[in-house]
Amino acid sequence: MPKHLIDHLSDIPDPRSGNHLRHHLIDVLTIALTATICAIDSFTDMEEFGYARKEWFESFLELPNGIPSHDTFARVFSLLDPEAVERRFMNWTADVYTLTQGEVVAIDGKTLRGSHHRAGNKRAIHTLCAWATEQKAVLAQQKVEGKTNEITVIPDLLDLLNLKGCVVTIDAMGCQKDIAAKIKENKADYVLALKGNQSSLHEDVQLYMEDAQKNAFKDIPHSSYKQVEKGHGRIDIRRYWTTDAIDFLNQKEEWNGLKSIGMVESERQIGDRVSVEHRFYLSSLPSDAKTFAKAVRQHWQIENGLHHVLDVTFREDEQRMRLKNSAQNMALMRRCVVNLLKQETTSKRSIRGKRLKAGFDFPYLKTVLALAYRLSDHS
Repeated sequence: MPKHLIDHLSDIPDPRSGNHLRHHLIDVLTIALTATICAIDSFTDMEEFGYARKEWFESFLELPNGIPSHDTFARVFSLLDPEAVERRFMNWTADVYTLTQGEVVAIDGKTLRGSHHRAGNKRAIHTLCAWATEQKAVLAQQKVEGKTNEITVIPDLLDLLNLKGCVVTIDAMGCQKDIAAKIKENKADYVLALKGNQSSLHEDVQLYMEDAQKNAFKDIPHSSYKQVEKGHGRIDIRRYWTTDAIDFLNQKEEWNGLKSIGMVESERQIGDRVSVEHRFYLSSLPSDAKTFAKAVRQHWQIENGLHHVLDVTFREDEQRMRLKNSAQNMALMRRCVVNLLKQETTSKRSIRGKRLKAGFDFPYLKTVLALAYRLSDHS
């Protein structure tokens, strides 16, 4: 039987000792998780929330010295080993989520802008996340020492996930031969955005695909697909082309599993204004424009379904938790809550709406928390 989130978090080593052990670690984490579900984002408010729900928490937590203070929450999250927390998080997601054949797993980075500390010469923390687009869940998070170092962390992240049969999508930063090889080594496929960091390859693909498009792909085997979306006073037209006629690429053999290249033409019409953009991709998938379109479109879910939610709903960039490991550990706590609220399907509200509902609707809060904690014996 899959273990609950709290079961996994219970296994995290407690970094405190001596007089600092007045509160059980799991009690602190449970109250923090519950408060975060209820749209509470500061350690001070976690303490207030704990007192407001004290009687209920006492029904299933030991709380030997009552509700922890805000200083205790701050100290615990600053001292916890983020790598240990990340491992337990990934163990939980592996228990809960089974990736399906062909599922798109998007990998992208996000900077926690509020975590910088100019006086302490501390740069903002940058994290790399893997997002399961079908299940709308964070599978893993790892810290990166600066955005430009994503390419050194991506292979390690890939090794931590069971990606067999999936399609991995990464933006241009991750369009690297070693990363393509690592994805194939893990028995997955890739769709990699191609830009200036692979300058000669990007130029070759761009010239070939744009010339082929101009000549209606005459004598070139290809697949095409078109999507039209209308709304908010604009029309978006996306055209997709793929081809497996890639013998012209001098670097073809250097890219493990490379089978096709693709082009997306995005046309946006707003009134009389029309803008057109072309994007190019390398793929280990056979030439099929509809499958290619799905991978390209679903990659943006990590921006809209995760990063936008964290910035707007959790106001992550405004969080000024700068003491030691606080920002990184609380970032993972927020991702736990995103997963829990995505799992909870009795309410059709947005993530923001679900957080607010959990704050004032006690039965609903218990429904959400039951996904992370065995509450069957507690009212």
